[in-house]
Amino acid sequence: MEFAEQLAGATTLTVRQRFELAEMFGLETRNKYAIEGERGEAIGFAAEQQKSFFGFLLRQVVGHWREFEILFFDAQRQPVLTAIHPFRIFFQRLEVKDAKGRRLGAIQQRFGLLSKRFDVENSTGRVILEVRSPLWRLWTFVFMRGGVEAARIEKKWAGLLSEAFTDKDNFRVQFSGRVSMEERQLLLAAAIFIDLQYFEDKGGD
Repeated sequence: MEFAEQLAGATTLTVRQRFELAEMFGLETRNKYAIEGERGEAIGFAAEQQKSFFGFLLRQVVGHWREFEILFFDAQRQPVLTAIHPFRIFFQRLEVKDAKGRRLGAIQQRFGLLSKRFDVENSTGRVILEVRSPLWRLWTFVFMRGGVEAARIEKKWAGLLSEAFTDKDNFRVQFSGRVSMEERQLLLAAAIFIDLQYFEDKGGD
């Protein structure tokens, strides 16, 4: 089954961050993820593409503010999506393109004094989904459309050692109601955005 069919038919996806031994020693490594379906079957993968020594240094010093690119692959390791993070100190952003380089949309952080706030934009920049999550709901991100929940992303417990010493995070993406293919792709990218924005750098803390 192709990536698009699996994504279109899914009600739940799991995004699992791959563990790197260097994280046990406080070093930030390239972010890598496995994407699984409802029965644990492999749907695809995602991996940061910055491989140079300079990129390694930027990861240690600049963290999630740095400029980087993440490629999404299907189970046959064919590219299906690209997510580009420009250098940002404030209001992080992730631009998403399909395999042919066409812009699908973006995830844009907004100012929130006592909440985690960001929007999902479509290809024209129009806001199609909103997240306004209170700070006390640390691991839950609800995506709303017109006051109705369209999807949610929840961080799942990865185990005591993983939570304490590494960046190994697991996320469950749940779709509810009518969610288009483009929105599903953007929500998949949003799971990576949430990990990088809110849960990265534990190893160095």
